Amino acid sequence: MSKEITNRADDYSQWYNDLVIKGGLADYSAVRGCMVIKPYGFALWENMRDQLDKMFKETGHVNAYFPLFVPKSLFEAEEKNAEGFAKECAVVTHYRLKADPERKGKLMVDPDAKLEEELVVRPTSEAIIWSTYKTWIQSYRDLPILVNQWANVVRWEMRTRLFLRTAEFLWQEGHTAHATKEEAVEETVKMLHVYADFVENYMALPVIKGVKTPNERFAGAEDTYCIEALMQDGKALQAGTSHFLGQNFAKAFDVKFSDKENKLEYVWATSWGVSTRLIGALVMAHSDDDGLILPPRIAPMQVVIVPIYKGAEQKAVIDEKVSVIITALKKAGIRVKYDDNDNARPGWKFAEYEMKGVPVRIAIGPRDIENGVAEVARRDTKEKMSMPLENLPETVASLLDEIQQAMYTKALDYRTGRITKVDSWDEFVTVLNEKGGFVSAHWDGTPETEETIKEKTKATIRCIPLDNAAEDGLCILTGKPSKQRVLFAQAY
Repeated sequence: MSKEITNRADDYSQWYNDLVIKGGLADYSAVRGCMVIKPYGFALWENMRDQLDKMFKETGHVNAYFPLFVPKSLFEAEEKNAEGFAKECAVVTHYRLKADPERKGKLMVDPDAKLEEELVVRPTSEAIIWSTYKTWIQSYRDLPILVNQWANVVRWEMRTRLFLRTAEFLWQEGHTAHATKEEAVEETVKMLHVYADFVENYMALPVIKGVKTPNERFAGAEDTYCIEALMQDGKALQAGTSHFLGQNFAKAFDVKFSDKENKLEYVWATSWGVSTRLIGALVMAHSDDDGLILPPRIAPMQVVIVPIYKGAEQKAVIDEKVSVIITALKKAGIRVKYDDNDNARPGWKFAEYEMKGVPVRIAIGPRDIENGVAEVARRDTKEKMSMPLENLPETVASLLDEIQQAMYTKALDYRTGRITKVDSWDEFVTVLNEKGGFVSAHWDGTPETEETIKEKTKATIRCIPLDNAAEDGLCILTGKPSKQRVLFAQAY
């Protein structure tokens, strides 16, 4: 197998693209700005989706599905949301094509098939969902509504990158309705913690939980909570968001309920989402110059077994032994593949599964069986060890847990070493340019200063951490008083 992966140190962006393509996660499509998620990449997404879905349901949420199309008048109803997404909207104006009389075999838009009202292809679903909730909610007895949907959305991006920013992507979006502000805020924070739990414990990626500034807030939200992760090139990536929407959408769509005193009140709302962008985060946070490194808990294949043999007789002996091992591994809940394809040599297979980031590789030959052992290699450290065949499933299960924890610890150590406190503008610029990572600095709280810093350095305020300590200081740019530090970073 020819790897031809660009080194991270030479061109991080190309390295990332190489891994996504050569690792079999995704491919470019005939539609500009859209991607094809390949079976291996989709298996990874399914594992992530299934675990998240379980976590949502454990917190009382149920799944539904809403239309892809949003009538333009509904989309416009919540003004801030509409303005925030207007430049990214794809719009359907006609519903039919017909033969082009001037070009044989070609089609044209039928001018007689113009829609009475244009339809926006959903960039997010608040408008269509809240227009529906109006018919679902009359009384406090109808609340709360805790609904999630797994869907695709379209945001017409001009500059795209596989998984990180595409014109169409897959995600989930939760949309909940509550009787009180307190309930809605509690829901918003609860779902932020669910996201952090998933990203840290399943993706092995540490995150910082925080609140966005008004400049970075979701269009139409009162507050946006986020989890921020750090990639290996020192840039931040927003890994998930949870929004307290206040009563903005309830007022826009006139969604009221009768409370226990029979008084009409507007409903309180939240929305929250993560997307296939998480796969991009996974690639950039853990992988190396030889390929992907996937956390065992969500890897499509946790273990691959490669037979080493000469001739059908040896192969039959190995097959018999491996069959017992596979049965035991599957019984232990381990996702395993036996690659006995004789079209490729073992060395090619080793490189292939290294590229694909399979956490554990087991090589076994006739001599190994005689000695009661197998060669086991872990992808994260490339360490090889000889393990007894007896109790191999238990040993491998323990090794997978060890790899999961080691990946998290490595990512946490990296991030810890790249959170830098600075107290002056010169120091701020130097750290951004030479070290990267999160820069903890004082800010005077004004959107004007925030925007100026962004223009000068391309660094944005990633969040105000939830566990932020009060601390008097001076803004790094203006010198005006500040009550706390915030986290800046250049980001994806």
